[in-house]
Amino acid sequence: MNYLAPSVLSADFSTLGKDIAVVAAAGAQMIHLDVMDGSFVPNISFGAPVIASVRKVTNAIFDVHLMIDEPIRYLDDFVKAGADIITVHYEACKNVQETLSAIHKKGVKAGLAISPDTPVDVLVPYVEMVDMVLVMSVYPGFGGQSFIETSMDKIVAAQKLLADSGRDDVWLEVDGGIGAGNIVKVRDAGANVFVAGSAVFKGDMAANTRRLLESVNA
Repeated sequence: MNYLAPSVLSADFSTLGKDIAVVAAAGAQMIHLDVMDGSFVPNISFGAPVIASVRKVTNAIFDVHLMIDEPIRYLDDFVKAGADIITVHYEACKNVQETLSAIHKKGVKAGLAISPDTPVDVLVPYVEMVDMVLVMSVYPGFGGQSFIETSMDKIVAAQKLLADSGRDDVWLEVDGGIGAGNIVKVRDAGANVFVAGSAVFKGDMAANTRRLLESVNA
């Protein structure tokens, strides 16, 4: 199954709950929530209180992407706020295994993200511990960036790693610069969860959501 995960970084924060409800009603199965700390990435976004407030407007899967140093410190906050899956960065954890185990102990799914300069093979020790792998196709920290074309090779490699490991049940998510012009190519490379920000929230949100879902499920 293919999933669309609109990234709320591109939404209008003055009507965030309404915007999330619109895209969920149009068929988006996930909502992608980027949490940035100004340390791991050079930007600050929002935290658990915002996620808790918008949790009330939809039953969509809350895909919480923690772009923060040592995210293990804050897992309780995001679980209580309503996260269904918490994704942490390989590059931001002193002990990746401990962090992934801690997420599972909280009763939610665990994702592991790699930034553009990080090779896919760092995922090998953790394949049995993840529910999702996130390949960043832009440098983390800001929305609206262009897709890094070399990410296609990483998506193919990540999909092969999961298949060779017998983990066909693991979601393969791609985040950054995804829109109508490349979402099918990203799907064909092996991804099945697509994070889209501007391509969803700029313009007619409901129509954009339906269009992207139709493309990826064609």
